This record gives sequence, C-alpha cells and structure tokens, in this order.
Amino acid sequence: MATTVTTEFEDKFADVEGNSIRYIEDGSGPAVLLFHGASLGSSADVYRRTIGPLAAEGFRVIAFDFPGFGLSAYSEDGSVGLKKKTTLGLMDALGLDKAALVGHSQAGNVAIALGLENPERISHIIVLGTGSLLPPLEGGAGKREEAVLQRMDQRMAQTEPTIEDTRKLLEGTLFHHELITDEELQLRHSRSVGRNFEAFVARNEARAKSGGGGGGGTPLWQRLTELKMPLLMIYGREDRARAADRFALLREKEPGLDMHLVDGCKHLVPWDAADVIQELAVPFLKK
Repeated sequence: MATTVTTEFEDKFADVEGNSIRYIEDGSGPAVLLFHGASLGSSADVYRRTIGPLAAEGFRVIAFDFPGFGLSAYSEDGSVGLKKKTTLGLMDALGLDKAALVGHSQAGNVAIALGLENPERISHIIVLGTGSLLPPLEGGAGKREEAVLQRMDQRMAQTEPTIEDTRKLLEGTLFHHELITDEELQLRHSRSVGRNFEAFVARNEARAKSGGGGGGGTPLWQRLTELKMPLLMIYGREDRARAADRFALLREKEPGLDMHLVDGCKHLVPWDAADVIQELAVPFLKK
C-alpha cells in the first residue's frame, strides 16, 4: 500500500516559453521528470510520495505543474503540444540534456510523444494508468466508459467544487481512501479552485467545441514498440474504463512490453501504488 507523506518541498519557479512554471525537486544524479494528469486538482503534488524515495536512490527527481495547473502560469491550453514544449523548455532552463519521464493518466501520452519525437533527450519512460495507451475492447467497450468520464468532466466544470466535492472526486479515483488526510484534502482542494477551476472550465469548453479533441493518425498504443528507450507501464487492477481487461489485451498483442497490474489500485496510481512504483522504477531507471 502507498506510504504517507512526510516531506515538504520548496516551491521553485522557472521561466519557460514566457510562462512561470512551478516545480519541486529533490536529489542529485540522472534526472527524472514527473508529469501529473489533467483532472481537476492535478499538480506536481500528486508525486509527494514518490520524489523523496526516488531521490534517495541517486536521482534528481523533479515534479512540475503544467501551465493552467497548480501554481504555474494560467493557461487555457491543455494540449499535448503545449505540454511537450513546456517539458523541453523546462529541461533547457534547468540545464538537463536528457531525462527519464514518468507520466500519470493523460500525461502518459505526453511522455510517449516526447519519446517518439525526441529520443535523444529521453532516457526512460514510465507510464502510470494512462487509459488511452491501452487498446479498445471488441465492440468499443472501454471507449464508452471513457466517454462517460468526459461527460462527467463537463458536468464538474459547471460549478466550482466544495471541499466535500473534492473529497468525493478523490475517493472515486483512489482505492485506499485512508490516504485522504485532512492535509492532502486541503492541498488538493486548493489546486481545484480559483484560477485552476477557471482553466479547467476553459479546457473543457475548448474540447467540447472541437468534438472531443481526438486527432487522427495511428493511436499511440500501436506505436509503443517504436520507442528507442526502455518503457515501463504500471496500471491499477481496479482502475476505470475496464483498464484491467484492456491491459490484458495489450499484453496479448505486445508480449514484449514491460507491464505490471497492481492489486488494490485505482486511477490515482502515484498514491495507491507508491511503494510498487518505487520497487519497479528504481531497477528500471538504473538499467
């Protein structure tokens, strides 16, 4: 089960493409960048259980807020393109020629896209619970559930959440509800209101106008074997949208992939499976 949080981190800021980007870090050695997801309240703080333990193993571990999230500059642009530019710009600002990437939820797509397009700058990729990197089931099962989740996001964008709303949202994505301490709840709620809520609303409106924001071309899950760097994929057995079934289908299609399904874990993998991430990530990153 995931550990509790005991470490506080200093908020640091870097100017990236004209945006102030907040990051937190610990350790020294090969760089590991941690990407948060795109749900309301997401920020670098989702990795507060991960940063210290990985840093203790000899890595410089950096988690940051994408524009429009956490304490970074306000932005209504939630595109993969902006997130890729922000990542490379932050690497330049911090003097990082190369880094490993860890992407949770939708940010797994950002990590994979960067690995495909900029292999000289990416050493390793770890994906945590990215549903869109799993194939659809026969008849579209799984995709239908993802569509339901998108409609839920649209409903959430109608009213700024109360702290009890934030608790319910966390409970919906977390298997171990006991990890939702008052401190964690207050922090997550602070990242869910004000300008962060305004940005969330704007992103949902833009996605609705674009018809869902899906692009053409080959799905990224079909391109995973094109990556030139090692890839590790970790999912929760109890995650949404029939993730366990789709995980099994991807393993059947691509048996050479390094994939792990964690019991007692829903979508908030960095919380539910912090210990498992540590156990798997350290030897993987030292390859």
